[in-house]
Amino acid sequence: MAALAFRADIKLATATLEAIDKALERSAEDGLRPHLGASLIGRPCARALWYSFRWATRTRHEARILRLFARGHREEGPLSDMLRAAGITVIQVDPNTGRQFTFGDCHFGGSMDGACVGVPDAPKTWHALEYKTHGAKSFAALAAKGVKEAKPEHWAQMQCYMHWSGMTRALYVAVCKDDDRLHIERVDVDKEAVQQLIERAATIVNSATPVEGVSTDPSWYECKFCDHREICHGTAAPLPTCRSCAHSTPEPGGAWTCRHHGGRRIDILEQKAGCAGHRVIPILLKNWAEPIDASESDNLVKYRLKDGGNFINGDPVEGFSSEELYALQDKAILADEQMLALRARWDGRIAA
Repeated sequence: MAALAFRADIKLATATLEAIDKALERSAEDGLRPHLGASLIGRPCARALWYSFRWATRTRHEARILRLFARGHREEGPLSDMLRAAGITVIQVDPNTGRQFTFGDCHFGGSMDGACVGVPDAPKTWHALEYKTHGAKSFAALAAKGVKEAKPEHWAQMQCYMHWSGMTRALYVAVCKDDDRLHIERVDVDKEAVQQLIERAATIVNSATPVEGVSTDPSWYECKFCDHREICHGTAAPLPTCRSCAHSTPEPGGAWTCRHHGGRRIDILEQKAGCAGHRVIPILLKNWAEPIDASESDNLVKYRLKDGGNFINGDPVEGFSSEELYALQDKAILADEQMLALRARWDGRIAA
């Protein structure tokens, strides 16, 4: 009872916290990254990377996670200052552009935290810089195993930056958020490994359909917490952006083109918006429907539901737009005769 009485005297500013969280979430990026990032290429599931590159799922983070991301970025300045205080020359901005070092071929790339020279362990060698923050458990694993084993995605990221920049060493600077311990590790370039990473990225970018994933079992531990779980193992339809459309193609140099619109280039804003001519890449519906017919001239694909009945991904009223498929939770409605009759009579649409 004493504890309850004490807490009753604490005036938590709940509404203020909620307002802060909502403002942060509103201002956050939409989760649709234009390119396949070097920070992701070392992750185990190539299929998840394909879904990310094709914007099949919109990833939204809660405010707490967004604050963690922001904290990671804020650490870059103080960590750079620590290195400079130790006599190390640190460059965080590309002198040719006045911006952060950016590398890659537009479809696959990344932004390096910086470069440094004068590291006491190898004073004459330029190092690609990578800063990371860790919780206590993650930091303990890093300290015991090293970055390659404990954080292979960070190791892969540095391999890419060394490859693109021409440097042969990287300096991995990690800080424990719980107690400010530092782990600083020098990483050698691995030319064979980085070539495999470049080839992996090219396979993901150039594939018109999802590549092989880590598991076909939805209970697999990596699948349980994946952002793309519902489209990979469940009955979700993809976000109807140009990249999940059967008409779009990534071209060399970073461009995307649309066959439905005569092969013209589509910019990033158009890709995010999609259009009424969007037709889902058929294999993305494989868990609950299979294509049985298609017409290029009519721009439609006819499907058979695995639970019975047919539907068309095409122009209403006869067909269902890709936006409707994305909004619909119960896919059986697609073959419900009563609903279809009402939809046709009132020119209705399914909305989220």
